Amino acid sequence: MMNTQICGFRRHYTLFVLFLISAVSLIDRQVMGVVIEPIKAEFHVSDTQIGLLTGLAFALVYCLFAIPLGRFADRGHRRNLIGWCCAFWSVMAMLCGFASSFWTLALARIGVAVGESGSGAASMSMIADLYPPHQRAKAISVFMLGAPIGALLGMSLGAYIAYYHGWREAFIWMAIPGIAAALLLRFTASEPLRGLWEKASQSRIAIPHESVMQVMRVAWQSKTFVGIAVAGALLAFASYAFSIWSTAFLVRSHGLTLKDAGIIMGLAAGPGAIIGSLSSGWLSSHLAQRDSRWQLGVPIAGALIAFPMSVAFALYPAGHPWALGALQVPQATVFMFGMSVFGMWWMAPSYTAIAQLVAPERRATMIALYNFGIMALGAGFGPLAVGVLSDHLAPALGVDALRWSLVICAGGYVLASGLLICVLRPYGIACGMAKVLPVLPLAQAEAAV
Repeated sequence: MMNTQICGFRRHYTLFVLFLISAVSLIDRQVMGVVIEPIKAEFHVSDTQIGLLTGLAFALVYCLFAIPLGRFADRGHRRNLIGWCCAFWSVMAMLCGFASSFWTLALARIGVAVGESGSGAASMSMIADLYPPHQRAKAISVFMLGAPIGALLGMSLGAYIAYYHGWREAFIWMAIPGIAAALLLRFTASEPLRGLWEKASQSRIAIPHESVMQVMRVAWQSKTFVGIAVAGALLAFASYAFSIWSTAFLVRSHGLTLKDAGIIMGLAAGPGAIIGSLSSGWLSSHLAQRDSRWQLGVPIAGALIAFPMSVAFALYPAGHPWALGALQVPQATVFMFGMSVFGMWWMAPSYTAIAQLVAPERRATMIALYNFGIMALGAGFGPLAVGVLSDHLAPALGVDALRWSLVICAGGYVLASGLLICVLRPYGIACGMAKVLPVLPLAQAEAAV
């Protein structure tokens, strides 16, 4: 049933369920990262093949389906779309545990990618209609909180299950929460009225019915949108490179067991990312009330701090770990925590920046286009680049090949911050116009800048 307005508890409950959906998507995605070593051993594959499986193949399929599903979300029932997608990718994640070869595992991961491609943009669109503009950054940061919590659970519990019961059991058991979350969304959450907060303004220009290609043309004509999208892709490139390979890095370079590496990564990266997600939403929302450009300023600051943190994590020498009970915690973990905090500062503010400028009738499609870059370059080439570099550097550097591969890929943080600095001024001008027309058609905003 379509609701005209959702208030109070129901609004927050719907956000909570969307948060759960976000968390389980990262659980299913992150489990793959913690079982790299046993999969390599069983199927006798290289780092490059693992990089293709976890990165490019997944991302290409994700991108192929994301834009049409985003357009469907702009026209159809978003809650039901998200629910069906979540159920589908959870079943496909479970099937990973029954893979008989590297190629059947790859087919199952492709199925996961198809399901996950329909969730993110539709969820962002729903949140933008659940909350008024001045509350969106905080609401989106809560939604984004699902990613680090899901990553924490995927790394720690996934590694624990894989260590004691095998990597196949890790896939099977970690897929069950997704099926439960899909049912919860479908039967208990609410679908908000599209453009609810913008309809209160009589000055907003109505957007005619548009095809996917027409919306893509509008996006391409916007230099500000393109700049934010490319920057997001570079930030995701660096983030995915580290998130997928850090557990394997701790095993190879610091001599940890798979179980201990997964637990340590979960304890370091998980809380760090949680702090980063919440603080970025609060900080950008607070600062943007004075100057709208802080929606991009916060991601710039985060990227410039995350870069040295990531380099320090990769290059910090092994030895002299701290004892945390039975765990031997490498000192490099401190830098992973810092990178996780500041490496999350780009997500909530950048999605909020796009939601503020895009008309409701285009919102899911434009966010899907933004996600296209994040998945194609970030999730696709980030893990792959690390794998290829590691294989090529191994003859010369040996076990340190993975260290330097991660350092090279960390450069994405620096390149992204430069791009965001370049679009600060036109973004500020477009936001100034949006204060007159609360949600301005993006093409019209960019015509003025």
